[in-house]
Amino acid sequence: MKLAVLSDIHANWPALAATMADVDAWRPDLVLVNGDVVNSGPSNVACWEAVRQRAAADGWVLLRGNHEEYVAEWLEYAGPRHGPAYDLIRLSEWTYRQLDDPAAAMAMAALPERWQWAAPDGSRLVAMHASPLGNRAGIYPFTSDDEARRKIVPGAAVFLTAHTHVPHQRLLDGTQVVNTGSIGLPGDGDGRASYGRVTWERRRGWRAEIVRVAYDRAAAERDFFDSGFLAEAGPEAEMALVEFRAARDARTRWRAIYGDSVRRGELTLGETIRLFLDETEFRPFALATTGG
Repeated sequence: MKLAVLSDIHANWPALAATMADVDAWRPDLVLVNGDVVNSGPSNVACWEAVRQRAAADGWVLLRGNHEEYVAEWLEYAGPRHGPAYDLIRLSEWTYRQLDDPAAAMAMAALPERWQWAAPDGSRLVAMHASPLGNRAGIYPFTSDDEARRKIVPGAAVFLTAHTHVPHQRLLDGTQVVNTGSIGLPGDGDGRASYGRVTWERRRGWRAEIVRVAYDRAAAERDFFDSGFLAEAGPEAEMALVEFRAARDARTRWRAIYGDSVRRGELTLGETIRLFLDETEFRPFALATTGG
């Protein structure tokens, strides 16, 4: 059994295209897409259509990530269209409007959150976008073993996770925990796409590795501008570009510092982003600094 595991594409078409070519050359028995195909990037239609077509033609398995949920929420959204609450979700509205097809959002909402496969010896592989605690409860390299135990499926030989954009592996109570990182927005400082290869062989059992794929990052950055993403998706679009350029997570810290200030209306979303970028190591990657 050869399984390729893709995740956290985040609408980065050049990264996905290069990864698909690498996967096809490896010739796996099955491809699993472990959530977050769309949102936080400019090429939602191309990425969603590519994985949807491969699911129909080649049996790719698609799981639901938190960003598919964010997009699907616009199907029945009845909240404000201005103000702090709206600003914090405006990015996913742009994605929903770019897809321009309620059926796509409905398909995203209907995706399963878990997939598993049993090997001939009875051992199980289980995949979830994040963990049984929720699809935003991820496992990082710095997550303690005690916390990680609560975020895996007990008894699985392999637990596949993603969400954090930081690839890593560990052995925990007999379970191989494999976070395959991110194709479109890696968070470990390496801008190459990241995906997983998992194999099962009768004599050797389960093995897993993380593969990095180089691609045309200049073309991917142009898509942020040419698609209208930066001009139309609101202030948070710049944070997505910053994360792409830096290959690091910036928004987790930004939300922790300024999220409450935005929700209380003390500062606008745009003001908090300018403050955050001006006072952190992400300043060199900001639009105002680079003149993008």
